[in-house]
Amino acid sequence: MYVATIPNRTSPPAILIRESYREGDTIKSRTIANITRWPKQRIEVLKGLLRGDFDKAMPDDEVAKQGKAIGALFTLREASKKIGLDSILGRTDRGRRALLLVFARLMIQGSRLKAARWAEEEAIEETLGIDEVDEDDLYEVLDWLSANQEKMEKRLFHARHGAPPALFLYDVTSSYLEGEQNELADYGYNRDKKRGKKQIVIGLLADPEGDPVAVRVFEGNTADPNTVEEQIKTLTTSFGVTEVVLVGDRGMLKKPQIESLPEGFRYITAITKPQIRSLLGKGILQMDLFEDSLAEVVHEKIRYILRRNPERKKEIEQNREAKTQRIHAFVTEKNTYLADHPKADPKIAQRDIDEKIKRFNMDAWIKAVREERVLHLTIDEDARGEETLLDGCYVIKSDVPEAIADKDALHERYKDLALVEQDFRDMKTACLEVRPVYVRKEKRTRGHVFVVMLALILKRHMERLLDAAYGKKRPAVSEALRALDRLCLQERDVEGIPFRYIPIPDERQSAYLTALGVTLPKKLVGQKRHAHVM
Repeated sequence: MYVATIPNRTSPPAILIRESYREGDTIKSRTIANITRWPKQRIEVLKGLLRGDFDKAMPDDEVAKQGKAIGALFTLREASKKIGLDSILGRTDRGRRALLLVFARLMIQGSRLKAARWAEEEAIEETLGIDEVDEDDLYEVLDWLSANQEKMEKRLFHARHGAPPALFLYDVTSSYLEGEQNELADYGYNRDKKRGKKQIVIGLLADPEGDPVAVRVFEGNTADPNTVEEQIKTLTTSFGVTEVVLVGDRGMLKKPQIESLPEGFRYITAITKPQIRSLLGKGILQMDLFEDSLAEVVHEKIRYILRRNPERKKEIEQNREAKTQRIHAFVTEKNTYLADHPKADPKIAQRDIDEKIKRFNMDAWIKAVREERVLHLTIDEDARGEETLLDGCYVIKSDVPEAIADKDALHERYKDLALVEQDFRDMKTACLEVRPVYVRKEKRTRGHVFVVMLALILKRHMERLLDAAYGKKRPAVSEALRALDRLCLQERDVEGIPFRYIPIPDERQSAYLTALGVTLPKKLVGQKRHAHVM
């Protein structure tokens, strides 16, 4: 934006406020206001402000007022442009409100009402070009996101990856609900250990770096393997993938799912302890192969990668010993109680001990025995030896040919599932907080989880930039955003004209902006329709 002087042949020149804009490949300009009749001093003040010369343009006695927060919101907007999220959601009011919802997950979490109230304190017009939002606007955005999710995932996937990666990671989690009315809520296997609460099931598909590419929400009673078909459909139809290695844990890629994989799809998974015992019994695997280093067995074109993790073995032994000590202490407690209370029923005490043993999953080799009013434990050493035989042992199963990946590569790719587990931690309990869900309708629940996934993609992008700048001392994204959110617009009136500008960031804010590759605009014009930082 600038002040232009347009000469006239027969009259004084016209003084115009103009701005440049792009139309295709052509740069054009348009007139915003005619200020020919303004006093010369006022015009000079305006020119100074537009150049960023605030010190010269502002009277010495003029007091600036603090406006709305802009630092964090502008930084998030710039980051969203770099990963293509800004253009994919679109530059309509609805698309910009969707961006606002994504930013709100990183800034404040909570409900749509909380997001609307937070937006009142943020410079959303200057950064996103929207005047205001209310709770109903944001609920409508969730419906829109749910209806267009697959299309948006596809566009974002191709914008960020170009050619599809050859390997995808997949895992499933659940998220409990506080209420009873969510349309997808049901009782199922609760990974959050929240008894008596309904839940939803979330399946997350990620690239080799652990960055999400697609997310799906299922009813709370959906078993893990039943979610695989949906994600394979996503890969084949939405992303146009024809050859891929799908990495999933032992709970999902079971025999039916493996057999139903399309042509060109391969898998890396793990097998359960009973399956390991079965292969040992058939002579396909041998116990002496379970060492610290990796071993490999190929049977009927299926590769089995074997190892015993000594650290995990030690951890299991310590855990088992601690449980045994607790049971012994519990038996002593019950015997003391029976001795002090002659009328107490020893059968009830024995039942309580049996329940505790079962709860610790140790009933296969440890039993409570009662002799009149005294209880003690018996241990079946053979059964205990059988139980401890596979401590720390695991077997990875795959049909990926050795020409594509050796045993070490298969082992590392399976370990990459930890990246998806970290995604779930971030989505559920860290800075993004998928719960509480605060919505009841199916579409809005899916839209809410999709927003959380988009926020996670944006967070991962910012983490990498901070990693490059700070290394091991990298601050959390939330810490950087808190510091930047202190950067607020300053407002002054000059000659009756309102002007807004961004003050000079402090040292910490400047460091974060540099690390994130963000340059703040040098000037803002006070009239609202001229103040967009786009």
